[in-house]
Amino acid sequence: MLDHVFHDAIGALRSALESALLERQAFEERFQADVLLGDLSWETSYGLPGEGWPPRVRADLTLEWPTWAQTAYRSWYLGSGLDEGPRIEIELVLRVQRLTDSPSPERILGVLPAESPLVGTEPLERTSVTVETVYGRDLGPASFAIEVGYEGSYELDDDTLEDGSILDAHFGAMGGWITSTLVRLGDLSLDYAPDDTHD
Repeated sequence: MLDHVFHDAIGALRSALESALLERQAFEERFQADVLLGDLSWETSYGLPGEGWPPRVRADLTLEWPTWAQTAYRSWYLGSGLDEGPRIEIELVLRVQRLTDSPSPERILGVLPAESPLVGTEPLERTSVTVETVYGRDLGPASFAIEVGYEGSYELDDDTLEDGSILDAHFGAMGGWITSTLVRLGDLSLDYAPDDTHD
C-alpha cells in the first residue's frame, strides 16, 4: 500500500519548486521502495533555467518515508491516535559542478546559511561538504564539483494528516529559498567548463 500523505508531500514539494521557476532535470526523478525494509523514497533534481547540461548549479532532493512512519500513519488512519507523529526525512544537496579549478569550501559556504527556512516547525540544517575531482582519460583533472548537504525532517501532526493542503504552505517556502540559494551560488565568480551542448 502506498500511503497517500507521502504522495501529497511529494506533490507539494514539486509544486513549490516549479512555482519558483526551477527546471526539473530530465530523467533525474525516482520513486523507490526498499523491498527488504519497506522504506519509500523519492529523489529529484532541479536547476536554474537555461543552465545547459549538466547545469552549473543544481539542487538534489530526497524525501524518505520510513517503515515506522508508515506504521504510525496507518495506526492514525485506523483511529488509534498518534503516540509519535510520523516523519518524512528530507535531504537536500546543493551542487556546483563543471568547475575548471578546485573550489574553496570556505568561499562556497560564505553564501550558504547554516539553516533553511522552517519546513513546518523545523529547519533543514547544513551538514557535510564534499569536493569532487573528475579525472579525464589521461588521469589529469578534467573538472571539479562541490556539494553541500542539508538534512532535517518534517513531522506530520494531526492537523496536517487531516488536511493535506497544509503541506503546500509548509513546503512552499522551500522553492523560493532553493531558487535564491542556487542564484547566489551561480553568481559566484567561478570558472566553468563548457556544457555538453557546446561539445
